[in-house]
Amino acid sequence: VQLQASGGGLVQPGGSLRLSCAASGISIGFKAMGWYRQAPGKQRELVAGISNGGGSTLYADSVKGRFTISRDNAKNTVYLQMSSLNAEDTAVYYCTSGRSWSTQSLGDYWGQGTQVTVSS
Repeated sequence: VQLQASGGGLVQPGGSLRLSCAASGISIGFKAMGWYRQAPGKQRELVAGISNGGGSTLYADSVKGRFTISRDNAKNTVYLQMSSLNAEDTAVYYCTSGRSWSTQSLGDYWGQGTQVTVSS
């Protein structure tokens, strides 16, 4: 099983990025998917999660209204659209799959992470 995250990079404050997570070796259609992040010196935290059909989503309070998680089960890919980025969003972002359809089951498999740096 591989979760290949991409789309990270350097962006100015107020800018936008879209992260992608392409899964292989697993069909995500029956799995919840999510994004976590870890900033230097901090614990890994949940950013956003989405149920298998996309009908249920959850977000960290710090990103509500700025980030949007979505999925394309036909492409076996999950996305994280990030806007109005600020320095506090700087972190390594990790994609994760769930053991079931529910976002409560996130953390089964992990991707390698993609660095997002917000700086002028």
